[in-house]
Amino acid sequence: MSLSQILERLLPLVEADLQTVVCPSHHNLEGYYGMMRYHLGWFDAQFQPRPANSGKRLRPVLCLLSNEALGGDVQQALPAASALELVHNFSLVHDDIQDRSRFRRGRRAVWDIWGTAQGINVGDGLFVLARLAIHRLTERGVSPSRQEAATQALDHACLALCEGQFFDLSFEERLDVDLEQYIWMIGRKTAALLAASTQIGALVATDDQELVEHFHRFGENLGLAFQIQDDILGAWGDESLTGKSAASDIQTKKKALPAVYALNQSLDPEAAQALAALYNREGPLDAQATRQALAILDRVGAREYAEGMATRYYQQALESLAPLESQPGIQTTALAELCEMAASLLGRQA
Repeated sequence: MSLSQILERLLPLVEADLQTVVCPSHHNLEGYYGMMRYHLGWFDAQFQPRPANSGKRLRPVLCLLSNEALGGDVQQALPAASALELVHNFSLVHDDIQDRSRFRRGRRAVWDIWGTAQGINVGDGLFVLARLAIHRLTERGVSPSRQEAATQALDHACLALCEGQFFDLSFEERLDVDLEQYIWMIGRKTAALLAASTQIGALVATDDQELVEHFHRFGENLGLAFQIQDDILGAWGDESLTGKSAASDIQTKKKALPAVYALNQSLDPEAAQALAALYNREGPLDAQATRQALAILDRVGAREYAEGMATRYYQQALESLAPLESQPGIQTTALAELCEMAASLLGRQA
């Protein structure tokens, strides 16, 4: 089944459940929840319904597929799927404020329309709604022990995400970020929530911790590959496909993998020094400096290095699930769909 078919099957379930969660309890709160609904892609800035542009809802779909692969019921797992999506969006609202990013998915960011204070409040509300959502698991027939395990996994992922953001923000003022620190950071900021998505989907379906660990490793490695792929697109992506300015990560001097690799070049110290000189300049890089930085990355083979690392993590993700294919009780169709989704997200052939 293709990624579009997977999303066509599962996204309506996720959207319907999310809309029951992000719903005002009183008419006086229409504006507050309207901002959340705007961010989630359901409303325009005047709080009028619009054609949804909510993205792939990657995390809840991974959660539901992992649950299905272990014979679970997606209707039971939906509260967890919604919680994961709300945590992700809480982080995006706050991330836009911290980065002063004025746009999100081609529209003005929440803070850019309603101000920083309301943006913080919207992010906080989405976080609390995520916590309330996952507690609905027991209402769907999930045992209290599994609900508690899923909640703890979500909380650990939230903390890891915040830790990763702390390091990502601290990297902005540094040129001494090494490859180990970069992997440590993206393992928290990006991979932790993807790992929690597959882990929680499994936790709702089974008490077998060995099986759960396979799904956790799959999500973690997929998350690392996914972030590295995003770093590649941030330097060399097609603007018409990514929705971001070409070489946006280079212009903003982001310590993404290609730049970190080049800055740590011991075999070509002149290239490392030249990139460091560009990144030490005040403000964003202009067009000429951006071209110079990209030329340095090409000189040291930064793209090839990043692509190779993304491939290794992708292969490790698939290897995490491979031992399960012949085990009794495993739903091989859902397992194959997980692998198909991983391949599609990374622009590969399954």
